[in-house]
This record gives sequence, structure tokens and C-alpha cells, in this order.
Amino acid sequence: MAVEQVDYADGDLALTGFLVKPDGPPRAAVLVLPTIANCNAPMIRRAHMLAQAGCLAMVADFYGVQVRDFDHARELAGPLRASVESYRQRLHAALAALTGRAEAQGLPVAAIGYCMGGQAALELARDGAELVLAASFHGLLDTQAPAAPGAVKARILVCHGDADPMVPRAQVMAFWEEMDAAGANWHFHSYSGVRHGFTDPGSDERGMAAISYDASADRQSWAALMELLDEVLG
Repeated sequence: MAVEQVDYADGDLALTGFLVKPDGPPRAAVLVLPTIANCNAPMIRRAHMLAQAGCLAMVADFYGVQVRDFDHARELAGPLRASVESYRQRLHAALAALTGRAEAQGLPVAAIGYCMGGQAALELARDGAELVLAASFHGLLDTQAPAAPGAVKARILVCHGDADPMVPRAQVMAFWEEMDAAGANWHFHSYSGVRHGFTDPGSDERGMAAISYDASADRQSWAALMELLDEVLG
């Protein structure tokens, strides 16, 4: 499956998405929101996995520039996330780039994300985006603008490592209460002893105590996504 570049913009900022198409007619369009490191090989791999599952998948671009390293990614992410309005505008630009494709017309739309991208998928859902599903994998759960009652249209799936120091249990409980107050339909899968970055085999190479790959949590979380996607698509 070939990867196609998708040029789009948020205001004056040029952005570049990457689209992967299934072999047959797509059954859904899925926006893949990447980690803080932006689009990279693991995110393209997920787009290919979605295409193999019959979905049209596009990896979004957070920054419009190539990320050099983790420190550079943090420098870029900080200003983007400082304003929830600007953050959500950037995410909606990516969603519009996907849904504006001819191949996406008439398809149900979902958003999934990893780490910062998990938070991004939830921000789209909080903002009332027309999604059938929003899924977060080891994503941040905090927000500057909690969902209003009735705002969340998407089914919510959160796959979380219970030993993730970046998302402590207090943040988990606050998220549960937020989703309940919003009247959202949510699923929360928590994996004991599992840390941040559990879906990326490269996590163990980064030398960071907070992150670690977990093959079981990786498999189980992807299976959860596939099962819930099958359910929402009928």
C-alpha cells in the first residue's frame, strides 16, 4: 500500500499529512494523531494497519516542520498546546483534510492517537467533532476545556498503562468524572504495570524510565480498537 502525501494548512501554516488507502472500498476514514514526535515510521505503520483493516487512514501533522529530536518536539508542542482553541483548530484542520478527500465522502469518521495524539483525539471528541469513535493509546487525559454535557458525539476508547507516570490515577479519575458529567459513552482499558509508550517497540531504546514497550498491552489495545470499530460501524 502506497503512502500518499496530503498538503493542507491551518491558516497560514503549511502542513503535511500522509494517507494510506485500503485495497478495496474503505469502510471508514480514520485520522491518526501522532505522538509528540509527529509523523514517523511507527505512525505510518499504524496507518498501514488501519488500511489492512479496510480503513482510509491519514496521519496528521502537528507542527509543519520536521522534528529533530525529543527536545525539539517539546519546544514545538508547548506553544501548540498552550491555547486549547489554537490546539483544537490545528486538529480540526487535519480532520477537514481527511474528510475533504473524495475517497472519504459518505464514510463514518474516527480519530485515534498516541501519547500527545491520544490527548488530541480526545480534544476533538470534547469539542463535538462528528466522529463515530475517538481512541487514545497511552494518551494524556487532562484538558483545559472539559467536555460540556452532551458535547461528545463519539464513542470513546482509552487504552492506558496503569504505571504511566505521565498520567497518574488522579488524572484518570478526573477523566472518568469528566466523561460521566458529559454523558459520554466511554470504555477505559487499564493495563497493570504498564508504562507510557507501550505500543511502540522502540520505546525501550530511548533510555527513559517513564516509557516501555509492552507486547501484551500493544496486542490487547489494538484488538480493543478493532472490536469497537467493528461495533460502531455495524
